[in-house]
Amino acid sequence: MHIPDGFLAPGIWAGLDVSAALSVTAVARRAQAGLEERQAPLLGVIGAFVFAAQMINFPIGVGTSGHLVGSALLACTLGPAAAAVVMTAILVVQALVFQDGGVLALGANVMNMAVAGVLAGYLPYHYWGQGPWRRAAIFLGGVLSVLVSACLALAELLFSGVPMHGAVVGVSLLLFLVSALVEGLITLAVVGSLEKMNPDWVRASTAVPSRVRGVLAAAAVLLASVGALAASRLPDGLGKLAEELGIEGRARTLLTTPLSGYQLQIDSAPWLRRIAAGLAGLAIIYAVCIGICRMMGSLRSAESAVRATKLAGNTRATAADGSSVLRVFHKSVKGREARLQTDEELRLRPRGAGSVLRVLLGRRKRSA
Repeated sequence: MHIPDGFLAPGIWAGLDVSAALSVTAVARRAQAGLEERQAPLLGVIGAFVFAAQMINFPIGVGTSGHLVGSALLACTLGPAAAAVVMTAILVVQALVFQDGGVLALGANVMNMAVAGVLAGYLPYHYWGQGPWRRAAIFLGGVLSVLVSACLALAELLFSGVPMHGAVVGVSLLLFLVSALVEGLITLAVVGSLEKMNPDWVRASTAVPSRVRGVLAAAAVLLASVGALAASRLPDGLGKLAEELGIEGRARTLLTTPLSGYQLQIDSAPWLRRIAAGLAGLAIIYAVCIGICRMMGSLRSAESAVRATKLAGNTRATAADGSSVLRVFHKSVKGREARLQTDEELRLRPRGAGSVLRVLLGRRKRSA
C-alpha cells in the first residue's frame, strides 16, 4: 500500500505533498483541542501496535500478501483527528527510517492512509457505532479504509501516466478487496478485545488503565519479534500490481539508514536483524507519538495562557473605562449640586436698603 518514489509524476507527488501538509496541520489543530498529556502513553502504545501489525504480511492470493493498515482501528480507538496524527507519524517514520514508502511520495501515502483512510474507517463507526449495528460498523470501517486507500493509490498511478490494463486492475482490486475484508475482521477483533478489557474506553474515551496499555505493548513486541519472523515475504497488492505492469524497476530509494528494509545493518543472522529493527521501530514510534502528544498539550496550555492574559487585560480595561465614566458622572452631579446650592443661597440672601427701596417704589407705581 506504500507508494515508493519513482512511481508518481512530479506534479502528482508535489501536489499531494502540499495537500497532505495542509490536511495534517488542520487535523493536528483539531486533535490538539481534545488531547491531554495524560493520554500520551496511550498514543505511543497504539501507534507502536499498529506499526508492529503492519510488519506482519499474510497471504491473500497467488503470489500476493497483505497487511493491516490500521486506519480504522486508530479511528475507532482514538477518534479521527488523533488517529490521523498517529498514522501520519507512523508513515513518516516508515519512509525516513525504514525506507518503506517514498520520501517524495510521502504526501500521497499520508493522504491515502492517514487522511482519507482514517475518514473512511471512521464514518461507519460514527453513524452506526453506538447502536445494534456496532460490530457491523467497525467491520465496514476496516473494509472501507483499505478500499478507499487502494483506489486512491490506483488513481494516482493512473494520473501519473502508468498504463493500466483492465484485467490487471480488476485482479488488483479483487486482491485489495480480500485484504480489506481481513482488515475488517482484524479491526473488529482488536476493538472487541479492548472493550472486554476496558468497556468504557472505546465508547467514552475514558482513561485507559495501565493493564490495557501493558497488554497492547506486549502484543506489539510479540508482533515485531516473533510475528515478523513468520510474516509472508510475498509482495503486497501494490507491489504485485507494479510487477504485473512492469514498473517495479522505477522504484527509487533516496536515502538509506541502518534500519533500511526493516533489517538492522549489523553482522548477524537475518532473523535477528529483523527482530532488532522491529523492536527499534517500536521504540521510535512510541517516542514520536508521546512527543507529539506532549507538544500538543504544551501548545494548548500556552494558547490558554495567552487567552487568559488577553481576557484579564480586557477586563482591566473595561473596569478602567467604567471607573472613568463614574468619575465623570460624579463630577457632573457635584457640579449640579453646587449650582443648585448657589441659586438657593442667592434666593435666601437678605436684600439691602437700596433693594428694599426699589421694591417699594415699584409697588407704588403699580398701585397708581
